[in-house]
Amino acid sequence: MATEEYPTRTGIPRWPKATRQQTRAYNTRLVLRTIYEHGPLSRADIARVTGLTRTTVSDVVAGLMEQGLVEESGFKPSSGGKPPILLSLVDNARYLVGLDLASDAFRGALVNLRGQVQHRISLPLLSPDGEQALQLEDQDSGTADSPILSAIRPLDLALSRDPDSEYVLHYHTGDTCAPESYAPHAVRLEPSSDRRFAPVGGRPTSGAFPYFDVEAPGEGIRFAIGWPGQWEARFVRDADRGLRILAGQEIARFRLRPGEKARAPSIVVQFRGDDRIRAHNVWRRWMLAHKVPRISGAVPAPILSSCSGGFFPGLKCNQDDELLFIRTFAAERIPLDCWWLDAGWYPCTAWPEVGTWEVDRSRFPGGLRAVGEVARAHGMKLIAWFEPERVAPGTWLARNRPEWIHGGSAGGLLDLGNPEARAWLTETVDRIISSEGIDVYRQDFNIDPLPYWRAADEPEREGLTEIRHVEGYLAYWDELRRRHPNLLIDSCASGGRRNDIETLSRAVPLLRSDYQSFAGDPSFSTGNQGHTYGLSFWIPWYGQGAYYNPDRLAYSYRSHMCPAFGMACDVRRKDIDWESLRRLASDWKAISRCFLGDYYPLTPYSLSEDAWIAWQFDLPEEGRGAVQSFRRDASPYESARFQLRGLDPAATYALKDLDVPGTAAATGRELMDRGLLVTARERPAAVIVLYERR
Repeated sequence: MATEEYPTRTGIPRWPKATRQQTRAYNTRLVLRTIYEHGPLSRADIARVTGLTRTTVSDVVAGLMEQGLVEESGFKPSSGGKPPILLSLVDNARYLVGLDLASDAFRGALVNLRGQVQHRISLPLLSPDGEQALQLEDQDSGTADSPILSAIRPLDLALSRDPDSEYVLHYHTGDTCAPESYAPHAVRLEPSSDRRFAPVGGRPTSGAFPYFDVEAPGEGIRFAIGWPGQWEARFVRDADRGLRILAGQEIARFRLRPGEKARAPSIVVQFRGDDRIRAHNVWRRWMLAHKVPRISGAVPAPILSSCSGGFFPGLKCNQDDELLFIRTFAAERIPLDCWWLDAGWYPCTAWPEVGTWEVDRSRFPGGLRAVGEVARAHGMKLIAWFEPERVAPGTWLARNRPEWIHGGSAGGLLDLGNPEARAWLTETVDRIISSEGIDVYRQDFNIDPLPYWRAADEPEREGLTEIRHVEGYLAYWDELRRRHPNLLIDSCASGGRRNDIETLSRAVPLLRSDYQSFAGDPSFSTGNQGHTYGLSFWIPWYGQGAYYNPDRLAYSYRSHMCPAFGMACDVRRKDIDWESLRRLASDWKAISRCFLGDYYPLTPYSLSEDAWIAWQFDLPEEGRGAVQSFRRDASPYESARFQLRGLDPAATYALKDLDVPGTAAATGRELMDRGLLVTARERPAAVIVLYERR
């Protein structure tokens, strides 16, 4: 038998026989190139030139015509009988984008299949960090409308697998305000399969999550889609070894008018080796170093906050009660970093009535500034809630500027693609931030924008309304940050439904999901453990909060802890266990910096009540970290052992269980090989173990 090591007697290896798919692909390329170089040609001419049968040529041509690459362009002269039909290349069936990322400018050209330049663009680079080079735009620099631009895919990759393996796709559920939010999944990409992902309703992390990892033996490719709108990702397997990955705006089919330009989604691609968890930590470090917005030049420090809104009907709080809450937390020595002023501070009968952006002076006679000044006197910054993109009927915007609203006077979506509307919004919010002394701008988004975008599109302008809104949204935040360089922005959208990579380069999600209980129901603990487990793979800086309930208080609060943690309680109650809250605040403080370290899941993901779940956050440069483990309500096991990662095997580590007096010690090798033994005699239980290199 001839092999690669043992060739045939002639010394010439026997190459494997081509598959039907490979033969068809070769024939298609051959026919297309023949038409390109010698057309127009008849089918008989093509058969003569290529040596293919007429049946094969007819079959290939039918496929090329279906793809729009070839068209029938006339008849060949005939001396008798039916004249042969001529076939020609459709020159503008596809376009190629050429880029020149020079040191002084970003130059691009759009060319057709003949290499004829259709459009050119040259943008000077105003900043040295390369961010502009990552932002894809198309511009019509001609004097007439552009050809129709469609199927714009900033990511279009063709991969070929090893014959003895198969691709595995790792992906996550988006936020659904449910325990299953951010659940991790892994699926084999079987031959002839086509897997498609897209969010629900136009908010980029609603139901789907634009972060993906495609794994092959020993390697992988990971990518994130930067598009705060309706994106699409497809993973198309052929019948053989090929995989095509496509990602971009879900629907975009439009002509650009002279001088007009349009933004496309950005894509971040990461190549990795065989250690997927290490690759996640490289990503987390990259996010913290290059994407998470800076405050005074540094990554925002973890935040401990509280809020009163959930304890008032319709979230309609008032100045006196806000001051009561702030002063009570301070008097009880809960070291809050921020006071969270939630929805309802504007004129309304209930918080959803948004669109009149002014302080309700009947409830806040001193304005929001009066609340902020007292908060700052106690060492807290002021977070204030806004929701500018949704407009309720009867509000100032609906009555006075219906032309700015998709939906008109009946309310709907504020058109951020309208420069006049965006300018008004920028000036209005900037004025409130400055006059009321707001430190953290919290922007919510409780509306699905996609139906409004699609309804407003003109013929042959599909997708442009969405593009204009995305451009306006990003420009609005960029301008706020320019005017207020140390303003932290929160990316809330019904919880965590707008956390794509473009959004997260400007904001942090202080509330990863609305899956929380104003009554402090401890049954929400399992779902929030799952949220931390799944979200931490891709996003290092995020927040969540828990409300006071004496039932299983420590288990519930520890299940919600993350870099930005809110601990809320109604201070008017007489049964608050302030000592337990002080201890839980101290617990959070002890591990808060660790949340921004490397992340290692220590158990499989599970929402089952009979399981343990655990993870590790590690700060290798500081030689310390934390392990959080949870014995759930129905788990029959009092102990579990977890193999840690990322430690120095030769070092000795001091171990501190926050619920047990004293410390223990173990070497890094012991903790990584044999594992950390955690015992919890009660159930449910939440155990935090700190470790530090001696």
